[in-house]
Amino acid sequence: MTADQSNANPNRLYFGDNLDILREHVADESVDLIYLDPPFNSNVNYNAFFQEQSDELSDAQITAFEDTWHWGWESETAFRDVVTRGPEKVGNLLYALRAL
Repeated sequence: MTADQSNANPNRLYFGDNLDILREHVADESVDLIYLDPPFNSNVNYNAFFQEQSDELSDAQITAFEDTWHWGWESETAFRDVVTRGPEKVGNLLYALRAL
């Protein structure tokens, strides 16, 4: 457990990939529910726009996040981990969904 995990604040907002945030900042077996709000994989890059002091939108922007999903070695590793270490019914369901 990291120092950040032991000092967890229930009112903290994290920004980033949910799996990375969970691994780095949330202690194992400490979460009862994770709610994710779709859409997922919209294949769009979302930007954060800046405002001028006059409250007008500036042309300045940065990429906030990329919503394009790729199945790579990290995805495959996570899939296999859930299938082999999770409940049997979850593994069976994931294999069935993968076969579609």
